[in-house]
Amino acid sequence: MAADQAPRRDSGRRDDSGNSRRVESSQTGPHEALRARLQRHAKGQFDKPIADYNRAAFDTVARRVADDGRPLILDSGCGTGDSTRELARHYPDHLVVGVDRSADRLARQRDDTPPNCLLTRADLVDFWRLARQAGWHLSQHYLLYPNPEPKARHLKRRFHAHPVFPDLVALGGRIESRSNWRIYLEELAIALAFHGRQTRLSTLEAQPRPLTLFERKYQASGQPLWCLETIDVPHLPDDRDDSPGR
Repeated sequence: MAADQAPRRDSGRRDDSGNSRRVESSQTGPHEALRARLQRHAKGQFDKPIADYNRAAFDTVARRVADDGRPLILDSGCGTGDSTRELARHYPDHLVVGVDRSADRLARQRDDTPPNCLLTRADLVDFWRLARQAGWHLSQHYLLYPNPEPKARHLKRRFHAHPVFPDLVALGGRIESRSNWRIYLEELAIALAFHGRQTRLSTLEAQPRPLTLFERKYQASGQPLWCLETIDVPHLPDDRDDSPGR
């Protein structure tokens, strides 16, 4: 996988049997190369061409966002969109946009999609950059159970170690990520701190309404889950600024 491709969300079919395997990795703490990657990405400009289908998808969503006018919540890597629907029900005064690159997952039928919920198929690497170029300022941003890519040699596949990460941070808003691999969130906390964001990492207690299928199956398996959330009010730049301390 090339360094400029989208990091992947966790994959797999629905499994409520309680047999989900725990993450296994040779890493015992945050990757030693993470800070060097953050510094390199902050100094450079990620200029991979944006695919036409991603631009078309973003333009459709952007028109809805402009017409709606409510505060915006982004659910990145939304999978089947269950989390997006649940967030839309919880925040009826917001527009909640779910983005996933899998047409198969997004096509799975659900009984009820709230009117303030919008799902779209796009690659997040392109979508985040287009959102930044359009001047989006998020109210909240969710990264729920992204594929942790636990092999140490695959660090570059993790969201926070990808060249697009400065664009993600520039969208602002309260950021929340959940994972069944604590080290992933510890790395994300380091990456967010590099960009001037303060975070809190805590154990996620069992949820009566799990946000995602992954949360449901990990919870059924008795796996410990963690939640990382920003606890500051971000500064929103008026123009492109990839420097640390945003």
